[in-house]
Amino acid sequence: MRRAILFAVALAAAGIAGPSATATTIPDDVVRYTFDGDSPLADVTGHGHDLSPVARYGGTFRTIAHDGGNALTFPRPCHDEPCPRIALRTGTSDQLNPGRRDLRFGASVQLGANETTKGENVLQKGYSARGSQYKLQIDGAAGRPSCVLVDDLSPEIYMAMGAVTVADDRWHTLECRRAGPSLTILVDGKRSGRTAIPPDLSIANRIPLSVGGKGSFTDNDQFQGTLDEVWVRIDQ
Repeated sequence: MRRAILFAVALAAAGIAGPSATATTIPDDVVRYTFDGDSPLADVTGHGHDLSPVARYGGTFRTIAHDGGNALTFPRPCHDEPCPRIALRTGTSDQLNPGRRDLRFGASVQLGANETTKGENVLQKGYSARGSQYKLQIDGAAGRPSCVLVDDLSPEIYMAMGAVTVADDRWHTLECRRAGPSLTILVDGKRSGRTAIPPDLSIANRIPLSVGGKGSFTDNDQFQGTLDEVWVRIDQ
């Protein structure tokens, strides 16, 4: 994706236009993080949803080279508490609440077979125990990704579980799609799981969007791999 965008910029600078340049323009995301440049936690859409770290017990992140830019690496596995904890959070914004509208969100991930836990959050807005939620996570020792939605008025959790592992030290693109009465998870562009949801399911809360974990507390579902290209898109 990043290389395609750079190619489009080069074409524009050279005064070259046409279908090939148009096809590589950046989608209209409400938020996107590429983790590049001098401000790796900046929202590159220009909407101002920059990330800020919340950390405990020495939790931190670092940037590594990936795909012509940078990616973000989170704390490695830890089995002796207190373990390093960190999450990256936006401010509160209604712009990140889809309500009943169709919704897509995703990320590129790299995770080793020795970096799985019972649950690792890639991105999340809201909590399942109260209010509403959308979430992308990687579940269990098998390292299977899943998408989760929870309605404003009901505690029922709707989950689309991927059929394949992504804990194999390779880069994978993950995407969650809420379209009408269905929630679908795509792995590397292919459908890997689907579940039915109420067509009027609504997600709106005052909780920040979090990347890499719920917070800095002990049970924060810490992500332990490497992330790139985190994004959310809401139908207008």
